[in-house]
Amino acid sequence: MIHPDTYREMGLNDLEYQRIEGILGREPNLTEVGMFAVMWSEHCGYKYSRPVLALFKTYREAQETGALENAGIIPLDDKLGIVFKVESHNHPSAVEPFQGAATGVGGILRDIFTMGARPIANLNSLRFGPIEGVSRDATRNRYLFEHVVEGIAHYGNCVGVPTVGGEVVFNRCYNGNPLVNAMAVGVVELGKVATASAEGVGNPVLYVGSSTGKDGIHGATFASVELGPDSESKRPNVQMGDPFLEKLLIEATLEALATGEIVGIQDMGAAGLTCATSETATKGGSGIEIDIQKVPRREEKMSAYEIMLSESQERMLAIVRKGSDEKVGAIFRKWGLNAVVIGRVTNDGLVRIMNGSEMEAEIPARALTEECPTYHLDAAEPEYIARIQAFDPLSLHEPMSDEARAAAGQGEGFNLTYTECLAALLACPTIASKRWVTEQYDSMVQTQTLVGPLEGDAAVLRIRGSMKGIALKTDGNSRYCALDPFVGGQIAVAEAARNVACVGGRPAAVTDGLNFANPEKPTCFWQFKRCVEGIASATEAFGTPVVSGNVSFYNETPDCAIFPTPVIGMLGILEDANKRCGSAFREEGDVLMLLRADSDPTGGMGGSEYLATIHKVEAGPPPRIDLAGEHALHLCVVEAVSAGLLVSAHDCSDGGLSVCLAESCIPQGVGAVLMLRYSDFDDLPPSAILFGEAQSRVVVSMRTERQMKRLEEMAARHGVRAQWIGTVGGDNLRISLEGQNLVNVPVEQLANAHQNAIGRIMESHGS
Repeated sequence: MIHPDTYREMGLNDLEYQRIEGILGREPNLTEVGMFAVMWSEHCGYKYSRPVLALFKTYREAQETGALENAGIIPLDDKLGIVFKVESHNHPSAVEPFQGAATGVGGILRDIFTMGARPIANLNSLRFGPIEGVSRDATRNRYLFEHVVEGIAHYGNCVGVPTVGGEVVFNRCYNGNPLVNAMAVGVVELGKVATASAEGVGNPVLYVGSSTGKDGIHGATFASVELGPDSESKRPNVQMGDPFLEKLLIEATLEALATGEIVGIQDMGAAGLTCATSETATKGGSGIEIDIQKVPRREEKMSAYEIMLSESQERMLAIVRKGSDEKVGAIFRKWGLNAVVIGRVTNDGLVRIMNGSEMEAEIPARALTEECPTYHLDAAEPEYIARIQAFDPLSLHEPMSDEARAAAGQGEGFNLTYTECLAALLACPTIASKRWVTEQYDSMVQTQTLVGPLEGDAAVLRIRGSMKGIALKTDGNSRYCALDPFVGGQIAVAEAARNVACVGGRPAAVTDGLNFANPEKPTCFWQFKRCVEGIASATEAFGTPVVSGNVSFYNETPDCAIFPTPVIGMLGILEDANKRCGSAFREEGDVLMLLRADSDPTGGMGGSEYLATIHKVEAGPPPRIDLAGEHALHLCVVEAVSAGLLVSAHDCSDGGLSVCLAESCIPQGVGAVLMLRYSDFDDLPPSAILFGEAQSRVVVSMRTERQMKRLEEMAARHGVRAQWIGTVGGDNLRISLEGQNLVNVPVEQLANAHQNAIGRIMESHGS
């Protein structure tokens, strides 16, 4: 008999255990309880999130028809499809940052090539606590930051898949609970998409890849609880990755799939053999019987429980046609990998685990998958929402011009200049250049990267076999989501789409990583539900369906919960990969214009990086967004890039218009002269004009006034406002408002603040 403490330790409650007894008609043994525990965890079973995810139409339809696969797929043309997905590895990275991040990359890559797609790109979205200072938290955050980046770089570089984009955000809410979301993208011939289905009674079940060890046992349930003081003791739950072996597995898998002899194939990811056997059997409407004595192992005396729950990396389960197991197995062995027949497909709907002649487990496959309990949790708006939204972000002290400060001298109180505010924003780690990070990544391997890290608002890749290209971006502003999760969810989609549009990609589809705190707390579940509602409304408005994704709950420590953090992975399609656009200003005399779709009465100051960095305030209503206007802006920018009108395009986001301009000046070391008018910005105060994060705005540059006229006509046709704001040129960034000089600073000085900030922090503390 299983003691209640045992199954509760695995994450099952009393009612769930009783339900297991009812399904089996008997008491389960330890192996069976472990199998149910991992498959019924939120990480695998989505027992809390599934009802809310039904808001995503494409996901819901795939779930209802049994068409869900390891990743989503969008047609590129009539021959090729793009396969992509994002997934989190948060808890493992909190206790073992290098391996946690590395195996996050390895796992998401397997989701891609399991579908027969060749991986061509990695991206990531990372969150850490503040890294400045000498406090214990800051020291720990720097350690996590350094080794997460190192783990991502190690795995991606060694496996030979370029890391082409991502984002890094720092906020105190991530102290002790970093977020590591990895995204992978692949290309597949549309007629050769592999499925995770165990079909054909008697077909052999082939175990391929690495041997099974004791690493990662109950990793799925570890991801379904809050982090606490004992989390360090759960290091054995963190898998160990081998990118060189994964490279062999990619090549072997794609070669084996090309034979046409593989009926179904599944990655042994979360829950390992338990997941692979039960999910393929469910999808095929069949059963599977395996003999664990035949499972390749790297440790002696492993129990059935350990073998079935191990999450050792670089392993796959393939169902092959009768008589072809030797042909397929020989391919994997040629690449130096295990390839062993461990079982067969049955017609009884059961997952049967044998140990030679002894039965270790016998469970209906559907009981582990589709019959996972589903809960409709209570949701309650947090009390703080109304209070922080009532804050007036325009009530704070206004900075000074350089001339006003020179006249006033260094007095007491708030007397920063606009130039000093801009420099501080450019140096704050969330906005600062991520060069320290991206220099560790190989972004050019495979030689398909056309726009890489720091070169544009999104990555652009050429697709071999097509004239088309793809644009890729991860994005999400958790502070907005903390202030208003519905609007924050919408903005996450909008900004990702806007970034893709700025390089010339038509936003086409979304994968999402949904990172939240404990859903069993009504206020946290309300945040999750409202964010998903916001994402759903934006993706429908833009015609960018959510085709894959991941939910990660329980991201909190005893000290604090993370902000609600949805990460949007956006895929865009370029009809001609040669017609793309970067974000840097290029030549003296180029014309600058601001394309915008809507105005915001607060200038987007609520929840802005300016408020957080300069005034140490995280409050106010987040920027408002008009989805129809935002969509019109995307269409306008994509058309302008395709028509060859633009030299550069860069969206206004964190830090507002001034940061956008500085970031476009810095790469080529070229200045700009901006002449703004109050009437063009609803008579907002200068701080809101310079640093407000009003949405749906893109700064573009072009060569001639003739091109400017064409852009104005194009913008008018789309219902987008286009206004001249200045010219490129000189060595300084100069911004004047109605003739008053607000900012006048050498670009070289801005570059030093922006380009070297993170490196200085890490190097000054011995990292």
